[in-house]
Amino acid sequence: MGISGGFGAVLEGVRASVAALDALVLEDRNFEHSALTAAAGDIDVLQRRYELCLEGLEVVARLEAQLAAVKSGQAARAVELQQAMTPPDACVQDRTYAEMSVVEEIAGVLTISSAAAGALVDQSRRVCSLPPVLEALSAGAVSWQHAKIVADETEGLTPEGALELVAHFLDPDAPNPARGAAPGELVPSRFRAKVRSWRERHHPDSIGKRHAKGVADRRMEYSPDRDGMAWLSLYLPGDTACAIWNRTTATARGLQGPDETRTLTQLRPDIAASLLLGAGNPAGPIKTPTPKADVLVTVPVFSLLGSTDEPAELDGLGPIPASMARKLVADGAHSFYRVLVDPRDGAPLEIGRTRYRLPETIKQWIRMRDAKCTFPGCTNHTPDNDTDHLQAWDHGGTTNVGNLAQLCPKHHRLKHHSTWTPDPACAKDSPGWTSPTGRHYQPEHPAPEPPPWPPGILSAEHAEADATPFQDDDVQWQLLLAGMPSWPDPPPEEPAGDSILDPDELCPSDPLWDEFYENPRTLPPDPQTDRELLLPLR
Repeated sequence: MGISGGFGAVLEGVRASVAALDALVLEDRNFEHSALTAAAGDIDVLQRRYELCLEGLEVVARLEAQLAAVKSGQAARAVELQQAMTPPDACVQDRTYAEMSVVEEIAGVLTISSAAAGALVDQSRRVCSLPPVLEALSAGAVSWQHAKIVADETEGLTPEGALELVAHFLDPDAPNPARGAAPGELVPSRFRAKVRSWRERHHPDSIGKRHAKGVADRRMEYSPDRDGMAWLSLYLPGDTACAIWNRTTATARGLQGPDETRTLTQLRPDIAASLLLGAGNPAGPIKTPTPKADVLVTVPVFSLLGSTDEPAELDGLGPIPASMARKLVADGAHSFYRVLVDPRDGAPLEIGRTRYRLPETIKQWIRMRDAKCTFPGCTNHTPDNDTDHLQAWDHGGTTNVGNLAQLCPKHHRLKHHSTWTPDPACAKDSPGWTSPTGRHYQPEHPAPEPPPWPPGILSAEHAEADATPFQDDDVQWQLLLAGMPSWPDPPPEEPAGDSILDPDELCPSDPLWDEFYENPRTLPPDPQTDRELLLPLR
């Protein structure tokens, strides 16, 4: 453990980062000299100094990560040396107090609490036990926050499981590397969501077993705060907490109007307090009907059938036990849309059609694909987001999944009032983005995995292909679902004939568009209403 072996290489990286920062600062100072500024010629001095600031921040972030690698290595090494100084025949009590002593000493040197020093030591030892994480941190490819996330999420895994998780996210040559933005390009909260989702699917203990323990640990916590305020927290099953959040949010939106001065953020706690205390709202009793808030529950098709225990995904929360998803579907929960997942490639297979409201089906598809605002680093979840044309309709953009993406209201406005430019999207991937200075940010899509097939359902010739997604022509879908009713073939994309117009070839000002939008549009009938596979399980 530790970085003693590669300590020189880490310090060499620190020196290189400091030298790069010095060079940027020197160039910026040169622009301050009036003579040099006048001789700059065609150089846009202000633009260049702005870019120097951004480049300096990049170097500082890399330097902070490299120093964090040194710091964690020193903390882990200190514990190692303390253990080496402890006599081999020392009892467990003496060894425990020796480790407590070094933690307290680290707390004193860093001027932090004992608890914070203990957490630093634990995280440092785990990071140093995972060489790829330490190497990425030493190179500045990830921040200390990212390294801590890996340390936290590998806790409870076997050493082999921890290394498999690390390889998935940090080794591009791994059998199944993570897609999309690299870990260091994701804000920590988004990186934790991706790591946790992967961990839940590959944990040696089933999520149902761990969820049962979590349910037993449910609790309410109260913490006084300054200015006469306090925090009240509930640790609940994810579906219950999600339903509470959606109800308070929907009620708050229903109360908003010209005469309501409170913001949505202020209304939520007022409504929750009113409901808990059984009293009226401070501004009067809540009489506004509560709108329904739709949440997507993505369920692998075999999990819905009970053939596997593959975790489902609850929009805005993450993985949930298959039993919870089946219960939500069977109980007909009004705030949840069921989404079935194709076991061949993990693609969405069907959206439940028991009820409809805006947004339309295409918006639901975009919600499934993006899972959040697609702007780099934004964590705004789907219910509050807009479905935006990546290329504006007025500029020839089309209405299809490759030209649509979710944006929260703030970043929707920024897109239209700046030169932040999105990449094209596709059916499975969200768009990446390019900043006004030309920096490119990879998409932060959730990268769904194909769910596993239940034992015995595949033929022998395909039993060994569990790591490879099935292609549409590999096998007949009807034959794979043994004993289940055959599914009808999808209708053709368009009727035969040469008289069909391609909407992409029509300009936005063509009068045919006016005629198209004047006609009422209805959703096609659900071809799967009589399919026993999708009936609620009771």
